[in-house]
Amino acid sequence: MKSSQLPITEYAPSYAIYIQLLKDVTLMEELEISLHDFIKFVQNIPMDKFDYRYAEGKWTIKEIIQHLIDTERIFSYRAMRISRNDKTPLPSFEENDYVDNTNANERNLQSLLTEMALVRQSTIALFKSFSEEQLTRMGVASNSPVSVRAIGFTTIAHQMHHQKIFQERYL
Repeated sequence: MKSSQLPITEYAPSYAIYIQLLKDVTLMEELEISLHDFIKFVQNIPMDKFDYRYAEGKWTIKEIIQHLIDTERIFSYRAMRISRNDKTPLPSFEENDYVDNTNANERNLQSLLTEMALVRQSTIALFKSFSEEQLTRMGVASNSPVSVRAIGFTTIAHQMHHQKIFQERYL
């Protein structure tokens, strides 16, 4: 399935801004390609930019990379639970609290990118394990209906969203 074929009934309206970033991509291919593109992009950012904040209270690039890692873990957990037909509504999370409780700025760039690559490889393995039926299963996360496959596409689009922010506000 291509991202353009994902029905809007399979994700929250607030995720539409992310999903719209995707061009006509397939889930499994783009999970792999987008990781490589992101790592290559980040490795070309000047070193003095990783601890930069474009405004008071905004996250650094290192903190955003940690945010992407944390969010992907949460999204994958949601996808796994919904794929297993768990009907328990899954709560939202407060992203600012998560970032405030990391040591991302004390980490070196390579450790962050290595962790991101490992998390993505785990996400890919998880999504490869899903049957077509499991990918279309619906659950509730953050008080909104969502399908397993929409979670996968949102993972990719969320990363692209932050890469776009890097380009617009940090570089």
